[in-house]
Amino acid sequence: MAHSTTPAGTPSGTDPHLAGGSPWAAGGTMFAGVLLLVDGVLDILKGIVGIAKDDVYTRLGDYVFKFNVTTWGWIHLILGIVLAVVGWGILKNALWARATGVMLAALSIVVNFLWLPYVPIWALISIGIGVFVIWALCAARTDPSGMRKDPAGARRDSATG
Repeated sequence: MAHSTTPAGTPSGTDPHLAGGSPWAAGGTMFAGVLLLVDGVLDILKGIVGIAKDDVYTRLGDYVFKFNVTTWGWIHLILGIVLAVVGWGILKNALWARATGVMLAALSIVVNFLWLPYVPIWALISIGIGVFVIWALCAARTDPSGMRKDPAGARRDSATG
C-alpha cells in the first residue's frame, strides 16, 4: 500500500514529530529505539550473570574504579531494565522516551567506560552505540507545539497533515 504525500512532500504515514528532519535522523531514531531495547536486554543478561556468578568476569589490569562483580551485576540489571523500557517507548514514539533516552544513553556511556576493565571490547561497542543513540535522538527535529516544519519553512498543524 503506497502512502499519499502532502503538498510538502512528506508521506502521510510518517511520524509528524520527525517531519522536516533529516531522513538519516528519522531512520536513526527508530534504530536508536531498537538499539536501546537490545542494549537493555543485553545489560539485563550481563547483570544476571554478574549477580549469579562472581567469577565470570575478571578484571584486566589495575583500574581506579573498583566495584565487585555483584555490584556491577545489579547496576547492569537495573540500567538494562530501564533502557529496555525507554527503547520500547521510543519505538512507540513517546516524547518522554526520546528525552529520557538521551539521558540514559549518556549514563550508559559512563557506566560502560567504568566497565572497561572487565569486557573492554563489548564496553567500547556499547559506548559507540550510546554515542549513536544520542546523535539520533537529538538530530531528529521536533516541535513541542505539535506543529511541523515542511521543507519550505512553513509551519503546518501536524494533526491536519
